[in-house]
Amino acid sequence: MQGTVDGFSYGLVTPLVAYLMACLGGALGLRCTTRALLVAQSWRPGWLALGSAAIGSGIWTMHFIAMIGFTVDGAPIHYDKPMTYASLGVAIVMVGVGIFIVGYRGATGTALFTGGTITGLGIASMHYLGMAGMRFNGTFEYNTLTVATSVAIAMAAATAALWAAGQVRGFLWSVGASLVMGLAVTGMHYTGMAALSVHLHTGAPTAGDTPAALLAPMLIGPLAFLCLAGVVVMFDPLMVMGKPDWTPAEHKPGVPAHPPAPHPSSRSQTRSRRRVPHRESRTPQNR
Repeated sequence: MQGTVDGFSYGLVTPLVAYLMACLGGALGLRCTTRALLVAQSWRPGWLALGSAAIGSGIWTMHFIAMIGFTVDGAPIHYDKPMTYASLGVAIVMVGVGIFIVGYRGATGTALFTGGTITGLGIASMHYLGMAGMRFNGTFEYNTLTVATSVAIAMAAATAALWAAGQVRGFLWSVGASLVMGLAVTGMHYTGMAALSVHLHTGAPTAGDTPAALLAPMLIGPLAFLCLAGVVVMFDPLMVMGKPDWTPAEHKPGVPAHPPAPHPSSRSQTRSRRRVPHRESRTPQNR
C-alpha cells in the first residue's frame, strides 16, 4: 500500500531552521579551514579537525531538524540510535578527509576535485545512512535519477565550499559562501527526499512518539558542539579578517639566516679606491 508522506508537518519552520544550521556549520568550517591555511604546520591539523567536525555536525543537524517535519500517515517513525550516530561519524570523517586534502595540497586542481568529491560523497552518505536508520511499518524506495542528482548537488556544493575556503579571505565573502553552501546542502537534502516513495505493510497503525520527541535528545550534543565551535572562532582575533598573524619562517639546512658579510680586506680596498682622486697621467712630452 502506498503511503502518504508529509515533509513539512510544521510548515516552513523546520526547513528554515535546518537551513540556518547548515549555514552555521558551513560558516564555522570555512573559517576554520581558512585559518588553517594561514598558520604554521603545527597548528594546521587542529584547525582542520575543528572545521571538519563543524561542517559534519552542521550538515547532520540540518538533516535531522528537517526530518522533524517528516511524517508518514498511519506509520509512526522510530530511529535506530547506533545507525543515526554512525551517520554523524561518517559525515565528520569523510568531510575531514576532503578538508585535509585541500588544507595540505591547496584549493586548486586535482586536490580541490578530489577533496570536493570525497566531501560531497560524505554528505550524501550521511543523508542516506540516516534515512536507513528510520524504522516504521513499511519500506522506502528511491528514484535512481533523483538520487544521482542529489549526490551531484552535494559534490558540487562541497567543491565550491572548499574552493571558497582557499580563496575567500574577507568576512563578508565568507558569510556569502556559507549562505550558498547552506542553500546547496539543504537543496541536496530535499532533492533526496523528493526521490523517496513509501510502501506501507498491511496491518493496523500503531501509536508512537512524534519525530520531535525522538530526535530532540539526539540533537543536543551536536548543537552544543556548534555553539562551542562558534565561541572558539569568535574569540580568535584573526578569524574575522582572515589574515595571517605572522609569516612562518622556513628553517632549511644549508641556508644561512643572514647574507654573508664582506671580508675586511675587501672593505678596505673598496674604501681606498673611493678615496683616491682621479689624476691625469702626464707623458714625458708634456714635461
